Amino acid sequence: MIAKKIFLTKGVGKHRERLTSFELALRDAGIAACNLVRVSSIFPPRCKLIARASGLKALAPGEVVFAVLSENSTREPHRLIAASIGLAQPADRNTYGYLSEHHSFGETEQQAGEYAEELAAEMLATTLDVDFDPDRSWDEKKEIYRISNKIVRTINVSQSAIGDKRGMWTTVLSAAILLGE
Repeated sequence: MIAKKIFLTKGVGKHRERLTSFELALRDAGIAACNLVRVSSIFPPRCKLIARASGLKALAPGEVVFAVLSENSTREPHRLIAASIGLAQPADRNTYGYLSEHHSFGETEQQAGEYAEELAAEMLATTLDVDFDPDRSWDEKKEIYRISNKIVRTINVSQSAIGDKRGMWTTVLSAAILLGE
């Protein structure tokens, strides 16, 4: 199976039980009724990125769904957590792209998202022989990628949350859901 469509989603959940906080995050993301199979991070050739709402409509309860998933949990009060998926799409639709998973402590949603995006773009750039300096800033690398005309788009989906002040489990997740049709 090669996925034809993909969508990005995210969620957060809080509960006294860790597993239930994860379930609530899945519900918030709209994917709790599916049987998720974690896969590695390849954006298939000729795959179309679709809106979350369209992707969720395509899912059926109990369906086995392939997902690139990033998650993070804490029960430490006031601790900042994040989970991000980065996506780098090649300009040539017949070439595969990359997805990256990143989860962190102490990073904002924007910081974690930019890092995940950068990871995906760097992985794609190395397969496309785009010359870049890994020590340059993300903004400088984005410009190099744009000029190369080999990477058409980078985006991310990220979820952050602050640990519950009463010490309940807080879980964040971001996901890329791959669809066959």
